Amino acid sequence: MYDLHTIDEASPKPSMYAVRNELVANKADWQYMLSARTLQLAIADLGKAWQNFFDKAQPDWGRPAFKSKNAARQGFKTDRAKVVAGKLRLDKPRGVKDWYDIRVSRHADLSGTLKVVSIYRENGQYWASLPFEVELENKPQTGKNSAVDVNVGHLNYTAGVINTLPKRLGKLYQRVKYYQQQLAHKRVVNGNKATKSNNYAVMRAKLQRDYRKVANIQHDIMQKFTTELVNNYDKIIIEDLSVKDMQMSHVASKGLQRSMFGYFRQVLSYKCAWYGKKLLLADKTYPSTQRCSKCGYIKHGTDKITLQGNAQHQTKHNEYICYNCSAILDRDENAVANLLDLI
Repeated sequence: MYDLHTIDEASPKPSMYAVRNELVANKADWQYMLSARTLQLAIADLGKAWQNFFDKAQPDWGRPAFKSKNAARQGFKTDRAKVVAGKLRLDKPRGVKDWYDIRVSRHADLSGTLKVVSIYRENGQYWASLPFEVELENKPQTGKNSAVDVNVGHLNYTAGVINTLPKRLGKLYQRVKYYQQQLAHKRVVNGNKATKSNNYAVMRAKLQRDYRKVANIQHDIMQKFTTELVNNYDKIIIEDLSVKDMQMSHVASKGLQRSMFGYFRQVLSYKCAWYGKKLLLADKTYPSTQRCSKCGYIKHGTDKITLQGNAQHQTKHNEYICYNCSAILDRDENAVANLLDLI
């Protein structure tokens, strides 16, 4: 019997190397047609997942979440890939004679040390994730500060407004809604047999294609905007929003999800850490919307501004009228100015 455990009896978890050696020694014939590193890296990922499980100090501590059996993502990893003349060269499987380099379809910076490459199939197409290890240098100091007020559909900051839901996304979301309705109708009419039909698979592929287009457009907007922030400002302050508390209805929840507040904060956080810029978080209770940036007056009770404005005083949703100094301000610009006061 092959021992798959560590020598330490107090910690009888499986040894990654012992499991790897056992599976490699008992490879099936079809496995020799794959990359030599596919099995080893898969076992290494599983070992890291269980190592994190036994370490309760991890931020996302818990049991490893395995892939869904109903919608498994087909893919593999390799650490022997190379970039040769602008093309991706994967390690050649055993017994394969004809082997070609893969042309990179998008213009990208391929400089740096190539790490573990992930190849996966999605929506009938193959994709490659190419992580490069590069040396980062701190951005030059500009002596400027900025604040970002996040809203559904747009982000306001010191230099202007960024639209996170451009018009081209509207058509894509309409198509996504149509495909979802058609797929749901097929499942209701045909039951479990619906998912096995060719028409269902074709429509689901169209739905996945449009979802990817939406994600690419929004990720491109967020990446460019966060890069602009770290290039032009030394200190950036944003609100520490509680998104779950803001989801008052299914309509508001959809708008919040599409505005990608969490993704914006995630990207901005690691870019500030990369380039030596400082990211500040305003307290959740800070009244950036209700406070007057001119005199400091804070609205209370029925005077507060809501998403629809203020019905009692008949003000619009984008207006801020101070009842102390009579200043008339744009609601979002006023919020940005209030956040800047915290720096």
